[in-house]
Amino acid sequence: MAASREAMLSYVLLLWAAAVCVCREVFLPPGPLYRVAGFPLSLPCSVSGYEGSRTQDFEWFLYRTGSGGHPIGVISTRDRGFPYAPFLERVKEGEVRVERDSGDAVRLVIQRLRAEDQGTWECYTPSTDSRYLGNYSAKVPVRVIPDSLKVNHTPTPQAPPSRSLGSQSLPEGVGLELTCAASVKSEQHTHLSVTFVVQGGGGARGVAREGGSGHDVRDIISIGRDLGVYPGRGGVYERRYAEGGVSVEKRRGQSEEEGDFYSLRIESLQPSDSGTYFCKVSQWIHDPEGSWERIAQRTVGLGNVVVQPITDSLSVSVSPQGEVSLPAGSPLSLSCEVGGLSPASRPSVLVQWLRGLSGGAELAVARLGPDGVVTWGDGDVVRRGGASLEKEAEGRYTLRFYSAHPADSGVYRCAVSVYTGQAPPTGTPAASQRSRGVNVSLRTKAVTVTAQAGLAPGPPLNRGHTFSLLCNISIATTGPAQAEVKWLVMPVREGEEEPGEGRLLAVLRHDGTSRLYSNGSDVSVDRPAPSSYRLRIHRAGQEDQGLYRCKVEVWGMDQHGGWFNTGARSHSNTVRVYMYSLASDLLFIPIIVGVATAVFVGVVIVASVTCCFMNRLARKGSRK
Repeated sequence: MAASREAMLSYVLLLWAAAVCVCREVFLPPGPLYRVAGFPLSLPCSVSGYEGSRTQDFEWFLYRTGSGGHPIGVISTRDRGFPYAPFLERVKEGEVRVERDSGDAVRLVIQRLRAEDQGTWECYTPSTDSRYLGNYSAKVPVRVIPDSLKVNHTPTPQAPPSRSLGSQSLPEGVGLELTCAASVKSEQHTHLSVTFVVQGGGGARGVAREGGSGHDVRDIISIGRDLGVYPGRGGVYERRYAEGGVSVEKRRGQSEEEGDFYSLRIESLQPSDSGTYFCKVSQWIHDPEGSWERIAQRTVGLGNVVVQPITDSLSVSVSPQGEVSLPAGSPLSLSCEVGGLSPASRPSVLVQWLRGLSGGAELAVARLGPDGVVTWGDGDVVRRGGASLEKEAEGRYTLRFYSAHPADSGVYRCAVSVYTGQAPPTGTPAASQRSRGVNVSLRTKAVTVTAQAGLAPGPPLNRGHTFSLLCNISIATTGPAQAEVKWLVMPVREGEEEPGEGRLLAVLRHDGTSRLYSNGSDVSVDRPAPSSYRLRIHRAGQEDQGLYRCKVEVWGMDQHGGWFNTGARSHSNTVRVYMYSLASDLLFIPIIVGVATAVFVGVVIVASVTCCFMNRLARKGSRK
């Protein structure tokens, strides 16, 4: 009997639990909710624990404050004739509507909240259940507060109003500062957030509306409701903020009426910054359920900015133009004129002088950086006759050769790169341009030179001895001249008609100095006669065999007493050097042959004796 009562009790509890689990429940956010007149209201409502169709209907009622608790029908998802007179026109115009999030969740949207919309709002769900169980409606009080948010443009203290209001055409690289003021008076505790946005393409249409909607609108930087700074996500402004190129600050006003000031600072404008700028201010409140809700927003235009790219105005030219022909040793001056740069852009200019070489290649002769440091790409320019690169005036950069030599001939161009906003400049330049080329040629007197190489008279070339090679030259010119002689060696390869350039052994320069290169042997050079140059190989070995020749270059003297390479050169014939063995080396040949013969005979004798002995032992063993 007791067991029967326990089973019955368990069954009743199970039915009760099932009934509890399936009862209908309607949800609205907890209140009271404070919203601002003139701005949207969105109330989400959902239902659970229902039976029947998965698409539920919803009806909304308003109990106005001071109405004595009489409900006003606002809108229904199943009956178009549901709205009462106060809401009939607003529902028809779409100002009041229901947006469905899912079959059992909707939201009531009022596009522009009015003061008479204050009261208690009820969300009711008509029954689709087999039994009337649970909660079929939910209510939330809504308080409509006045719109006290004020936003206006204000000139920056550092700039005149014309710099930050209206339409401005600014050169690339200048700084831009835009400021707006915002204030709010509310008995409720609210926070403000400020976002600076830019609409590309200029023009304020579509963006000046509250909400800031429009074509190609980009967030630049924001001060959040928590006073945190947030750059525009995933774009160039996020990178520029990290590099210090974009910033925002908040300053308190002197009075409550004046509000707080919010300033956007762009350190260096880029062409992509062109557009119409706006200051978007939002008012936020902390709802009872714990989330932050935007209850008001206002946008003010700050002006239209057109950034003129440096590439549109940059010009680079050289003087003199065309061709320059001078006698060797003359001073040469080339000027690079850089124009079209605004001082307001704070440009950093990198200037390079390039000289064209044969085959289309270019050599960087000199480089003047924004820091004023000159770097020479061709160090021989300084050694040959002296040179300088200077900034003579704003936009004028002059390359000077105090004594230009034929090696300085070529087509010269000035290459300019302009950086903005960064010191020292990094990354990609804002603009780059090259000048036209100026052809520089240096005239020299007619010079001819010939060279003849040969072995110096002496004993046969034996290994371990010293041998000498002579290079006899002949120079025909007017004025002082000296020769620079280089000695080269090439290995002997059978079947090659023309030897290659060869390996450099030694150089005797025009100024009498020499330079020796490693060859495995002792090497020396001298000048035994005015037109004779000698190479000596001491303690020569087999590795010194090969084809030898000399290469001659003629140097002349300029009008200042400096030496320069005239460009006249000549290669001598090749001389084959073969090293003979020493007599002492030949004595080893009979000794080696004798020893080898003796060893061979000895081996034969030992082998014969051993064979005979083994045969005798074998015959004795067979007799036994």
